[in-house]
Amino acid sequence: QVQLVESGGGLVQAGGSLRVSCVASGRTFRSYVMGWFRQAPGKEREFVAAISGSGGTTLHADSVKGRFTISRDNAKNTVYLQMNRLKPEDTAVYYCAQSTLWDGIRWPQNYDAWGQGTQVTVSS
Repeated sequence: QVQLVESGGGLVQAGGSLRVSCVASGRTFRSYVMGWFRQAPGKEREFVAAISGSGGTTLHADSVKGRFTISRDNAKNTVYLQMNRLKPEDTAVYYCAQSTLWDGIRWPQNYDAWGQGTQVTVSS
């Protein structure tokens, strides 16, 4: 049974940093693309970043490029999202997800496993 468990969310002031983590279990972690999405109240789920199975290729949304960094540790079955220079508009529930393909990684429908989410709140 596939399970993704996020942690590390919280409340931070604008300009601060947080690192959220996602531990995966149930299938061979390194075989899967990992992605981070976020969803704010009343908005659609939004792509944040993705990383290939080996970790050698990453993609970040323009809205977070230069501030957020996705990484993974295949020995620990864990993917991370380091978030720096946070802004109030980054406030959302952050979800990790798994996909078998790199094509279409910006689209939630291409991921077949999701975590429960972790809340990130950035105060102004």
